[in-house]
Amino acid sequence: MFYCVLYLAALILVSGTAATNQTFTSSGEMNITSCPITYYGQKYDKIYVSNISPHDIVADSQVNGLTVSKQKFQTAQTNKGVITDVSGCRLSGVVYKTNTTVRDPKICSTVTCDVSGVATAVSDCGPMEHCQGNGSCILNTMCTVTGSTVIDFIGRVHSVPDRCGYTLMRPLSIPGFQVLGVFQERRRKDVSFLDRLILQLDSAGVQISLEQGGRVQLNDRELTLNTTAQVVHDVELYRDQTGLTAKISASNHTLSVHFDGNTAQIHMRGPRGALVHGLCGNSSRSVSEEKISKHSATGCGIQYNDAADSRINCNATTEWCNILRQTPFTACNKHINPGPFVTACTHTLCKYPAVDALKCQFLEAYARVCSHLGNVTVESWRSKNRCSKVPQAYCQNRFCSAHEFCGEKRNGGEPRCHCRAIFASKYRSTSTFGEPTVCSQKSASVNLANCLLEDKGIDYSVLHLNDPACKGEMDSLTHMVTFNSNSHNCGAVLMANESKIIYKNTIMTRNSSLFGLINRHDSVHIDFSCYYSQPDIKSLAIKLKDSSVNRQITSGEWNYNLTMKLYTDFDRKVAIQSSTEINLDQKIWVELKTGGLDDTIVRVVTDSCWATNQPSPSGSLRYDLIIKGCPNPADETVKVEGNGLGTSNYFSFNMFQFSGTTGDVYLHCRLVLCVRQGDTCAPRCSQAKRRRRSAMSKYEDENPAFITMAWTY
Repeated sequence: MFYCVLYLAALILVSGTAATNQTFTSSGEMNITSCPITYYGQKYDKIYVSNISPHDIVADSQVNGLTVSKQKFQTAQTNKGVITDVSGCRLSGVVYKTNTTVRDPKICSTVTCDVSGVATAVSDCGPMEHCQGNGSCILNTMCTVTGSTVIDFIGRVHSVPDRCGYTLMRPLSIPGFQVLGVFQERRRKDVSFLDRLILQLDSAGVQISLEQGGRVQLNDRELTLNTTAQVVHDVELYRDQTGLTAKISASNHTLSVHFDGNTAQIHMRGPRGALVHGLCGNSSRSVSEEKISKHSATGCGIQYNDAADSRINCNATTEWCNILRQTPFTACNKHINPGPFVTACTHTLCKYPAVDALKCQFLEAYARVCSHLGNVTVESWRSKNRCSKVPQAYCQNRFCSAHEFCGEKRNGGEPRCHCRAIFASKYRSTSTFGEPTVCSQKSASVNLANCLLEDKGIDYSVLHLNDPACKGEMDSLTHMVTFNSNSHNCGAVLMANESKIIYKNTIMTRNSSLFGLINRHDSVHIDFSCYYSQPDIKSLAIKLKDSSVNRQITSGEWNYNLTMKLYTDFDRKVAIQSSTEINLDQKIWVELKTGGLDDTIVRVVTDSCWATNQPSPSGSLRYDLIIKGCPNPADETVKVEGNGLGTSNYFSFNMFQFSGTTGDVYLHCRLVLCVRQGDTCAPRCSQAKRRRRSAMSKYEDENPAFITMAWTY
């Protein structure tokens, strides 16, 4: 046991490290391969201790062995490799002699060991460079964009304050090439995340967009990628379970961009001395100077300040983030400073909830930098911290719309598309699920945001209108769910009063009996309505010198064409031309026909027709043909057909002229649009008195417009 203590003391003195679980062999040999000692350039992996008295300890070395002398020792066989003075400095496993300055090409540094045994090293390599082990430096650096922060090539941490586009890097060594980052909010309005990367090649006029879910766009065309590299405009692209990777080489520099949907890492290698602009670069430009308007949405620079999340414990978050300073990450700490990653982690997670695998993404980002720059594989960190067993992109193959992002469900399961906070805020403040009802002449439609429905646990596929066959349809790009309804299907209800037409339908959950024994869907009942003003009365006068006249009519929300045409036969096949001679007492037929109206919604009623001897409808001489939708009881020649039964009707009468006068005769007709409610639009005329009974007169326009046309004898 004495010899063990002596060995440990000697080993501590020489190497500053105590070996553990070491045992002597029968020959007194100790194997220190697991912790070899380099002393003045000589490497030792064995130690030998002679079995003699404590005051006469002899330790010697054979090949690759080290004899350690704490005081003045003698050797039993040979003094080969004997160290009698163990004073000096130890740096990165190498011992340097006291009070010396040497240049060590293995670490590209000048090392000074002072008289106190303290070593300092001045590297020949810049902050973006790494030593190749032969005295030369090479550019080998990495930028990480994670959370709302950018850790640049030299370890500085930048915070992105808004939802705009920024230049991440523009290397002067690759002219015309730059990497842009577009940021967006997620669950909070005041914390932004990288939404997509844009690789811009100015000379080719090309933009390659790397997006969440693993989608890649070449300008406006989507690319299909797999694990086999595809070269597009000299950019090598491929996709695997870890995410998207793009590589480009130019001017002896190689640039690799990796994006897993949450974190982007840009790895650059090449000759030393490169200058890089952008948030990742080594220039002194500020964050605001790197903002780009072309890829920034209107209002992206508005900064919000949401209420603090009471569920977040910043002390616990800081403790979690400092895992990067603990085992097993300590194996990398001496190669890659964990400080910037701890800062990025706490900056984001002290403000934003630790959901959507965010806790692990900071650990993942650091581990990747350790692997690429430090050649260190951090072992077992995933299982120890309950992260995914293998590196994998988040939300792979889950594509969300512009107003959504991909995140985990509230109650577990596969990730889904959530509403972005700014988009959702305008609807949540009014407790709605989407846009106001869109009303048109023939139909009504409602657009609901599926992400808002899912926030409330509502599955749009189980919703329908009054008619269960009428379901919502979801747009594959916008994820908006549209319900369309019109008057002749989907169970729409039409109602009317003296001033309004009310069009109503309801979005509801399907019959609970169709769910089976149990269901997990909340009941839904969403009414939507359209309100229209009652159609105005429009008047039209026809000049019977012409066979027909066409007019475009606008009445409130209703737009339609109205045609009046004259015929000489009951079947209305022989039209009257301007050259046709019509005899007195000859029967003619007048057809009133509309185009652009839906007869399932409205009907056309010929309310009144009369003749005057002047262009004005209120001329001094007046003769009525139709009164309140019914033939004039004093004129047996007048017949009215189809009035109020569709969007067209006609009437007939025998030609006449005013007694004792010559010149023009003017025919005027007044038309009414009637909302269909059963058969109530058709005037009910008494056969005896030939008077109508309906209440159409209450819809008459007090100031109708008239157009007059005449025939001349």
